[in-house]
Amino acid sequence: MPLHLSLPETLRERLAASDRALIGLWASASSPVTAEIVAGSGCDWVLLDAEHSPNGLESVLAQLHAMSAYPVAPLVRVPYGDTVTIKQFLDLGVQNLLVPMVDSAAQAEEIVRAVRYPPRGVRGVGSALARSARWNRVDDYLQHADETISLTVQIESAAAVADADRILAVDGVDAIFIGPSDLAASMGLLGQQNHPDVVEAVLGTIRRAIAAGKPAGVNAFVPEDAERYVEAGASFVAVGADVAILARQTEALVARFRGDDESKRASY
Repeated sequence: MPLHLSLPETLRERLAASDRALIGLWASASSPVTAEIVAGSGCDWVLLDAEHSPNGLESVLAQLHAMSAYPVAPLVRVPYGDTVTIKQFLDLGVQNLLVPMVDSAAQAEEIVRAVRYPPRGVRGVGSALARSARWNRVDDYLQHADETISLTVQIESAAAVADADRILAVDGVDAIFIGPSDLAASMGLLGQQNHPDVVEAVLGTIRRAIAAGKPAGVNAFVPEDAERYVEAGASFVAVGADVAILARQTEALVARFRGDDESKRASY
């Protein structure tokens, strides 16, 4: 007898059901071991990053396997929002997709089409061969695939902030995620994520998402920043990354026993 399987809740469903901001961590080391450690931390969601980390299809798949025993929502950031890349990651079984560098509503619409099967989109059909449908063990996957996928697009440029209302209005965009680092760079403030103009752009975009009735997430590895954005109404916040935590904590531990001046050490 064939198995009849169901898929985990999406990030969209978890956000809708939560009465607080969901707290997330990045897993950037491309390791199933560290991904599992992060997933077992008690956080609500974990980002597997294929944009700025040495992650490919095989390593993301291994990390999805390692995290599957934990009650977290894996969110996978693809390198870029092109149709082929999105198809490959979705076929891996990625249910929660984060697409970086979405600067316009037109771009968001194309990404939505890449996520959906025809006639509403252009996603290639390979469910019998793919983990997404558990090799056709998920009943009626093709008819209900949209319900099993949550799409978040990343607002991380001045152009995206300017077009945020139209991006938020795109059918199929379930949430936005704000990246202060690239946003600051696009505003001519490279490395100044806490510049008042950048902070106001982030806060203003969160307010616009609330007005549109869609969740807004934000990257905030400094605790005070995370607290500010949660208080402003962010629905999900990334508060740290495995590689950054490892770097800072190993530096601090060595410095403690060598007597190094803490002021010389790098900060988050």
